[in-house]
Amino acid sequence: MKAVSSMATRNVLADLNSAASGAGFSPIDVESLGGVDAAKRVAAGEPFDLVFLAVDALQRLAADGHVDAASITPLVLSQVAAGVPSGFDAPATHDGGFAFVDAAGMRAALLAADRIGYSTGPSGTALVAMIDGWGLGETLGERLVQARPGIPVARALAEGEVDLGFQQLSELVGQPGVRILGVLPPDCAIDTVFAGAVATAVSDPAGAREVLDFLASDAVAPVKAAHSFAPAR
Repeated sequence: MKAVSSMATRNVLADLNSAASGAGFSPIDVESLGGVDAAKRVAAGEPFDLVFLAVDALQRLAADGHVDAASITPLVLSQVAAGVPSGFDAPATHDGGFAFVDAAGMRAALLAADRIGYSTGPSGTALVAMIDGWGLGETLGERLVQARPGIPVARALAEGEVDLGFQQLSELVGQPGVRILGVLPPDCAIDTVFAGAVATAVSDPAGAREVLDFLASDAVAPVKAAHSFAPAR
């Protein structure tokens, strides 16, 4: 069974794949790349059995007939977190595991940063939209540095290319050279639901749906939690 996913879920899907194999399902050959590029390949008609992307991306693919709309199944909720390079002088995580006290604290941190890293995926799009909504887009200007497709923000932090980075928590956890400040506070939280769907080019629709149902089941909830994903809602 062949599948494609965004980079944001590559690690958790690897462990979910192992759990599915242990439960008797055929292994899934998952190719992970930037979410935008993954969606383009599905839209171009490349044959996949399953597609794992942000739910809104899957809905767009479903509208164009590339995945089965009825099969779109939420799998995990990903929260965006803020991070800095290891050893960087920054405030400690606030109560509740938040990177900043509130949205005002996040705005202050953005204005104080020299270079701010963000992803090419849905979290990056949401971050830029929020910054623009705050009227800070022009002020920050070239200080906003978008990671190259398929390259995690964590690498830019570790290599000192940026001094403040925003990425899904699951992408920052355990990465060398990165100090996680915490997830974004409730008044400026950026959450993304990642889901799976059966592609219309699937060779075994029933089999693909069975695997997808297993990946959404309570049986693999501990695997998702181990990767710092919250339950999808």
